[in-house]
Order: sequence, then C-alpha cells, then structure tokens
Amino acid sequence: MDAYRIGEAAEMLGVRVETLRRWERGGKLETRRTAGGQRLVPASEVARLLGERRDHPRVTSGSVRNRLPGVVTEVKKDKVAATVEILAGPYRLLALVTREAVDEMGLKPGVHAVATVKATNVMVEVDE
Repeated sequence: MDAYRIGEAAEMLGVRVETLRRWERGGKLETRRTAGGQRLVPASEVARLLGERRDHPRVTSGSVRNRLPGVVTEVKKDKVAATVEILAGPYRLLALVTREAVDEMGLKPGVHAVATVKATNVMVEVDE
C-alpha cells in the first residue's frame, strides 16, 4: 500500500487523527487528497515518523530531581482532559493531563511511566 487513510495512519502511529491534522498544518507531515477530498498519508511518511520515534525517544534527562518511576493503575478520559493514576512505590500519584497526551503516550493500566514532580505540577513520561 502506498498511502493510508488518515485514521489508519493515526492508529499505526498511536496518535489521534487531530494530532496528524495538527502535524500537517505545522509542516511535520505531508499528506495528499483524493478527488473526494479525503486525506491520504503516504506510507513513506508513516515509516519516517515511526523511524523518528525509534531513533529519538521522547524521554530525556533533565534537572528535575523528583522523578518517580511507577506503573499506571488507572486512566480516566473525557473529551479534553484525562486523569492518570500512577503507583510509584508506596506513593499514589494523580496527574491531570490532556486526553491527547494520554492517547499519544499510550497510557493505560500496566504501562510503566515516570511521574516528574516540580513545584505544583506533575509531568508524565514513558520510555518508548
């Protein structure tokens, strides 16, 4: 197959269709349109994005000291936001993040993640 419908490409990349549309607007993703106006994502673009994820993991080291590795125990999503519960040793942490972030990171119960605490904010990262 030389191109995928945008929904198929999103599923393969583990992101939402809205993310691909944003990437397209931002110049990160090239698409083409069918005669009927449907977006198609070339297979080469999907392969490029998958390769970038493999070559450049999203988790990086930083100066934050309060990194608590753990396991996601619960995810609750609505249309815009989500709560992610992480059990990190004896600590139960609850983070409020966007639904899009949860979907892009593939957060679900059982996934190993790192809660990064800085001031009053909690950031969630995963190794890819």
